Parts: sequence; structure tokens; C-alpha cells
Amino acid sequence: MRIIEILCMLGIPGFLFGMMKWIFHQIGGIKKGVQALLRAQMIADYNKYKEMGYAPIYAKENFENCWQQYHALGVNGVMDGLHTEFLNLPTKPR
Repeated sequence: MRIIEILCMLGIPGFLFGMMKWIFHQIGGIKKGVQALLRAQMIADYNKYKEMGYAPIYAKENFENCWQQYHALGVNGVMDGLHTEFLNLPTKPR
């Protein structure tokens, strides 16, 4: 009986460790996916409004919200320049 109890006690921590490792792997994948979607959206918005020559206030607010969420995910600042350029676009056509 003693051997069965020891094996059960060793199996539970191993199982819990495996589950935690799987959960963290899944969270990392979700984080990277959200980053990619936010980046793609910001690039698409930037290209669209840069071509138009201006960005309405609602577009700037949306872009700023995307950028804040992207930045909060701990990214490396690649989008900082694009963020600054987008916010410097005029809000009305010339």
C-alpha cells in the first residue's frame, strides 16, 4: 500500500506541473496572436489614412486604443514610430 501512495503523490505534482506548463504555453500563444492582430490593424489603418492624407479624430482614437493595448502586452517599440506619424496626420482633408 505504501508504494501506491508514494506513486500517487509523485504523480499529482507532475500532472499539475504539466497542466501549468500547458496553460502558460496557451497564454503565450494567445498573447502573440493578439499582438499580431493589433499590429496588422494599426498598419492597415496607417496605410489607409496616410494615403488619404488625413485621419479623422475617431480613427486616431481607435488607433491610440490599439496602440495602448499593443504596448501593454510588452512589445519592443517597433510600432512607436508609426504611432507618432499616425497621430501627426491632420484630422481634416486639406
